[in-house]
Amino acid sequence: MHIKYDSQSLAKIETPALVTYAFEHENRIEGALAELDAAIGGRLKTIADAGELTGKTLEMTMLHVHGASGPARVLVVGAGKADKFDTAILRRIAAAALRHLKARSVKSLVFALREGQLTAAAAQAVTEGLLLGAYDSDSYKSEKKAGAAFESAALAGFGAAQAEAEKGIARGRVIAEAQNFARELVNEPSNKLTPRILADRALAMAREAGLDVEILDEKRIAELKMGALLGVAQGSDEPPRVMVLTYTPANPRPGAPVLGLIGKAVTFDTGGISIKPAEGMEKMKYDMGGGGAMLGAMRAIAALKPAVKVICVVPSVENMPGHRAQKPGDVVIAMSGKTIEVINTDAEGRLILADAITYAKQLGCTHLVDAATLTGAIVVALANVNVGAFTNNQPLMDRLLASAKNAGEKIWPMPLDDEYSDFIKSNIADIQNIGSGKGGGAVTAAAFIREFVGDTPWVHLDIAGTAWLDEGKPWSAKGPTGVPVRTMVDLAMNFQ
Repeated sequence: MHIKYDSQSLAKIETPALVTYAFEHENRIEGALAELDAAIGGRLKTIADAGELTGKTLEMTMLHVHGASGPARVLVVGAGKADKFDTAILRRIAAAALRHLKARSVKSLVFALREGQLTAAAAQAVTEGLLLGAYDSDSYKSEKKAGAAFESAALAGFGAAQAEAEKGIARGRVIAEAQNFARELVNEPSNKLTPRILADRALAMAREAGLDVEILDEKRIAELKMGALLGVAQGSDEPPRVMVLTYTPANPRPGAPVLGLIGKAVTFDTGGISIKPAEGMEKMKYDMGGGGAMLGAMRAIAALKPAVKVICVVPSVENMPGHRAQKPGDVVIAMSGKTIEVINTDAEGRLILADAITYAKQLGCTHLVDAATLTGAIVVALANVNVGAFTNNQPLMDRLLASAKNAGEKIWPMPLDDEYSDFIKSNIADIQNIGSGKGGGAVTAAAFIREFVGDTPWVHLDIAGTAWLDEGKPWSAKGPTGVPVRTMVDLAMNFQ
């Protein structure tokens, strides 16, 4: 979709739909919006005076205009309370407006920001919203929905600096396209996205983006003694892969921090011998959501060029119950040398993350963030609203939470007290891969990963509840969300 800045008067813009927004209890039409209203016969003022323009969040009010020129429709979206308005709400307004119009076969719009609000950050948020809202997960439908292709959009504002608007549009496009890239990967069925195919996709993206890339095959993985990862992979005929993508700034500082992004990529998870129930198992193609998000983040990082070096490690396997599959009670030796008793083969993500984190540290990462669709327990705790975040380092957590706020992604800090490590003590090995049955499944999973982090500053993001929408939202299609691409990009761009 082409997106540009339009400096014309709103009343003169020729477009199938002009979109703007109204706050709760506003009931007034002023400034340049009044100029538009005058051109359409005062119809906005009429409905505002009648109390029909409520401004409630994402309420849609559509007016069809029958003038000789100007917009053919005016869509006013409720923005909620003015004192709570921010770029996260603006992003959702833009996405919801596009999806509302798209469902009515409108293929082009102009988004008009209110007086003084068209900054670079606002232009970025609207651009992200439009591009994210345009995404649909119907990749394999032989007949697409009518009006599926949204062709173009423009941003209009009042007294805006064109350079600032265009800067925001460009940055928003990079980030949204990276997030949609991640969504496309997560949406692929497992027969179309095996670990080898995912590695090929990562390789092609990295080369196009200008990133350094290395793909570790099963032989190299075995040479590195990644026993925890190989234990998961051995139940499938499909061999594992580990993708390593590196962004290096133009003038790296000696001794500067190196940010490590690690993403779980189980391209399909049956649960292994501890097999999952059949109901809903088809969704387990999304178990590579953390890896997909980190690959998407690297695509944007390559384009935006932060000052920090970033290394991304994505371990990828299938978790299958084949005749060679590991069994409950088996003991594997991780790359770090730590021994692990496998109590439940469906707790496989933490096993592959253990070796990936060890390798990331070996490559020189000084700060680590991992993202994984790891536990059903985090869904019980936080539903599909917040990502659960765990850490061994509060300053890094504070940085990440600030980036999440900037990016409009909801992340909630969770506890990780030392007592939780007692839950994963094993009688036969150093640790076991699930807790001892006393609850706290998401926390004990994080405690397991912490065993391989050591003293390296680290945040673990459990995205099991947020990486996939079971039902569509006004601003988003059902399916993959691409969380936490935007947070990872903001973190890298502001990392010192």
